[in-house]
Amino acid sequence: MSYAEKHLIADEQVQYETKLHWIVMLGHVVIALILVALAIGLVIGARSNWQGAGAGVAPSPNVMYIGALVSLVIGAIVFIIGLVRRGATEMAVTNKRVIVKTGLANRRTLELLLPRIESVVVEEPAMGRVLGYGTVIVRGTGGTPEVFSQIAHPLRFREQVQRQIAGETKV
Repeated sequence: MSYAEKHLIADEQVQYETKLHWIVMLGHVVIALILVALAIGLVIGARSNWQGAGAGVAPSPNVMYIGALVSLVIGAIVFIIGLVRRGATEMAVTNKRVIVKTGLANRRTLELLLPRIESVVVEEPAMGRVLGYGTVIVRGTGGTPEVFSQIAHPLRFREQVQRQIAGETKV
């Protein structure tokens, strides 16, 4: 059950939900793949009869296996951090408000009643238009703009906010 579904008020229904786009995982995946490649290289090096430039220069196979294991563990941790970061952000539009939750250990929530929303701005870079991500800026009456980067399907999110403000039912 999502954060929004757990915190609904009377007669409120979730109309649309989105999360961070998978693009936020890109850096984490690249680093994890580099570390996995390093681990594979260390295992191959430990299994070969590699002789260094001089006697006693070649590291022990056990040291190389430990290095490979450490590399794999660090790669897994980097990948899991990306997954957690992506999963810890939720955005929802209900028939009464917009709910945004970010963070896991340090949680930050934003809840704006639909009548109090002045505007929802979407900024999409060229790559974001192709891949379906962008920045959503929600501005409430008299408040500062709230910026949420790398959101999946930002135009659909804005459309759902506008539909709910106009009083349309779930599409």
